[in-house]
Amino acid sequence: MTGGAGAILICIIRTISWLSDLWHNQARWQAQACPFSCLVLPGLVLEMMVANAHTIDMKILLIEDDAETADYIVNGLREQGHVVDAAANGRDGLFLATAARHDIVIVDRMLPGIDGLSMVKAFRATGLQTPVLFLTTMGGIDDRVEGLNAGGDDYLVKPFAFSELLARVHALTRRAPVATTETTLRVADLEIDLLKRSVTRGGKRIDVQPQEYRLLEYLMRHEGQVVTRTMLLENVWDFHFDPQTNIVETNISRLRSKMDKGFAAELIHTIRGQGYSLRVPE
Repeated sequence: MTGGAGAILICIIRTISWLSDLWHNQARWQAQACPFSCLVLPGLVLEMMVANAHTIDMKILLIEDDAETADYIVNGLREQGHVVDAAANGRDGLFLATAARHDIVIVDRMLPGIDGLSMVKAFRATGLQTPVLFLTTMGGIDDRVEGLNAGGDDYLVKPFAFSELLARVHALTRRAPVATTETTLRVADLEIDLLKRSVTRGGKRIDVQPQEYRLLEYLMRHEGQVVTRTMLLENVWDFHFDPQTNIVETNISRLRSKMDKGFAAELIHTIRGQGYSLRVPE
């Protein structure tokens, strides 16, 4: 084999390897140095390879109840080479969002079954960090803030140009890769299964009410930290005012009786004058 032919073969091997890595890692064309510069291919072949490498298809979930809008978005995304799953209500959307991996979730705020805000809150409660883009006719500042606080990453007001939707999708997916999905929380022998929404301690199942579950999950996600009454009201009950009730104290007391009673170590502690903390005693 001549030196020139050997060099071409090496470049072909490097190119195939590069394209394979590009496909599996879903990196962007601009994110890696392309080895094509060492190989002069016929124009048509090179153009086809570049086009295929540039169009990295994503798996996208669209949750939109308006059929016309949904068709418009789905068709546009598929024309761009993306794989699109679609749901027409919040319940089906939540099921699809938690049952399979997606690169981005596009959610309409006003959905039947479960509204978009509640769906995204439930989605985030499972620990999933997939980027979420809200679509809505509600364009006020308070509406945008509410959507972002619910777990959204971006907000697009209807009506919109498809080019802007596509640009926002690409911007969101250019961010750092999604971390491994967290499905359990553990503190000592206390464990929450985020998918089954079940609680066990020392291998023993503990029955909790929905509000108690949310309270316990918040405490466990802030293990070792002091969380104030105001933080619990805002993040567990979604109260942004003082309801002038002992709702926090009552639920903490109930959790203590279920989580700590009968076990050697108490995990839920009251920090006088500050709040509460879930931690393993020293």
